[in-house]
Amino acid sequence: MIKGDLHLKKVLITATVQSHIVQFHVPLIDMLHKHGYEVHAAARNNLAEKNGLKLESPDRVYDIPFDRSPFGRNNIIAYIRLKKIMGDNMYSIIHCNTPMAGVLTRLAARKARKAGTKVFYTAHGFHFYKGAPFKNWLLYYPVEKWLAWHTDRIITITKEDFEMASARLRSQVFRIHGVGVSPERFFPVPAEEMIEIKKKLGYSEDSFLLLCTGELNRNKNQSAVIKAVAEVVKTDSNIKLLLAGNGPMEKELKKLAKTLNLDKNVIFLGYRTDLEKFVNISDIVISASFREGLGLNIIEAMLCAKPVIASINRGHKELVRDGITGYLIFPRDIRGFAGSILNLKQDRNLAKEMGKAGKNTAQPFLSGNVTGELRKIYDME
Repeated sequence: MIKGDLHLKKVLITATVQSHIVQFHVPLIDMLHKHGYEVHAAARNNLAEKNGLKLESPDRVYDIPFDRSPFGRNNIIAYIRLKKIMGDNMYSIIHCNTPMAGVLTRLAARKARKAGTKVFYTAHGFHFYKGAPFKNWLLYYPVEKWLAWHTDRIITITKEDFEMASARLRSQVFRIHGVGVSPERFFPVPAEEMIEIKKKLGYSEDSFLLLCTGELNRNKNQSAVIKAVAEVVKTDSNIKLLLAGNGPMEKELKKLAKTLNLDKNVIFLGYRTDLEKFVNISDIVISASFREGLGLNIIEAMLCAKPVIASINRGHKELVRDGITGYLIFPRDIRGFAGSILNLKQDRNLAKEMGKAGKNTAQPFLSGNVTGELRKIYDME
């Protein structure tokens, strides 16, 4: 029997890892607090891997050993712990995120839902989509179709996911403009200030900086960016690629950079909590990922009036207008990436115009707008 008072304003937010909640859901937690909600969070504690990132916004944090693999044994433990947490707390809303946490949370919440708890799921990018491998449709789509019956509201962050979910999944479906980006952190700085930041971070005033942010893994495809830089330096060696992030591909990517004689051109920054500085000193922001829900790094760059070069995928296509705010390139097109980098490096006026256009395009993705959309979903307006 579930304990507690159903009328308590209490929300549980879950995700596979705690860094996800820190990076993407603090505006939601702040909004809930302002409306008198107590907020709990449940996710695996991976913060030691993220350069001391801290999860301080929730009123209570549970360390749940979610495994990203569907076959991970820890997921059984995670499911059992989730059921106990839900039994010990009468949540008015349970809001889950990320694939594995989304599956296990909704399975564990079935009894709570029968008692009146509402269950929300934010899809940060379905694994099944137009052009996705057939195995993704075979494995992930049937699971999500069944889980939709146990979900009161599905929240999508891309137009394509919204249209697909609305047509195929039996649940209320909403769309929001991403997770929200803070205008207090990401905004254009004057040229003089940018030069000062460059110097403080150890770069010369005339250095041309290319920024690529994200976990170092195969999907993010940083190897394509490194290979593109190798092509660029054949023509112009005054370029540095800043790779911000850590992950399983770090050793392999460092080996690739060394093999291509790019020791001085490719800089591994590790995981950073001050990305706004690096966005502002960069000349171009680039992403070559194969799959993307909605690239937060691209939105941050656009808000700082930076031109972007992005791979063609459903998330990037919703953000980048090819030839207007930046360039869209196929993920494996090394020459395409290299040519776009050189074009923007050589035509600073074009780069500036693209940056201005991107800043205007990114306004709907500001945190204030997104929290407004979430208030409606939470029936606060």
